[in-house]
Amino acid sequence: MYSEITPAEVEERLKSGEKLHLIDVREDDEWESGHIQEAVSLPLSVFGERFGELPKDESLIMVCRSGGRSGKACDFLHAQGYKVTNMTGGMLAWDGEVAYGK
Repeated sequence: MYSEITPAEVEERLKSGEKLHLIDVREDDEWESGHIQEAVSLPLSVFGERFGELPKDESLIMVCRSGGRSGKACDFLHAQGYKVTNMTGGMLAWDGEVAYGK
């Protein structure tokens, strides 16, 4: 099983200067309509082919629109031996700053 973190906790940790590995699994159009500045886009549609690009020795925080797709990504990565955390509520619950575009 993987752990969970709230959007408020993620924002607090980023504001304190902590370097987090945020992986946004939403599709490109969703990403471009607003994402967390520090996040990296890795859409679920290409996740199976590209998950190997992720650092296996560092904790990853998975993000999506509401927490469902990122939960699926967490299940998959956890089974592969990755240290993953799901951001509950996803971008719908994110109150922090948002970046736009690619």
